[in-house]
Amino acid sequence: MRFYETMFVVKPTLTQEEITQKIDFYKAAILSNGGEISATLDMGMRNLAYEIKKNKRGYYFVIYFKAEPKLVLELERLYRINEEILRFIVIKYENKKEQKAWETLVDRAINNKKSAPLKEVEYKPQDT
Repeated sequence: MRFYETMFVVKPTLTQEEITQKIDFYKAAILSNGGEISATLDMGMRNLAYEIKKNKRGYYFVIYFKAEPKLVLELERLYRINEEILRFIVIKYENKKEQKAWETLVDRAINNKKSAPLKEVEYKPQDT
């Protein structure tokens, strides 16, 4: 089995129930095709970098999973035929270094740790 990460953006016009159904649908697709979900990360509603299909916002969701390559083809097919999915990406982690990074991401998602915000440092001019 290989290590993968998929992120997809759902239309913001859907209700929370409909968004949850879409997320559950893709989780079920991964599990029913022999994949193992290691972690999920619900990023929520966010502004898009640019307008997509007249939408300025989208609901982001990430799934970290292990699967055979044929599952990725099916997952991408399911993304493409669904009109409520604005964008998607599937990333494969190949070598040992990438797999270790994947495990770190999974640990963060499980522990729901977010990177600490940068602290503002007050600028003090030096006397010359």
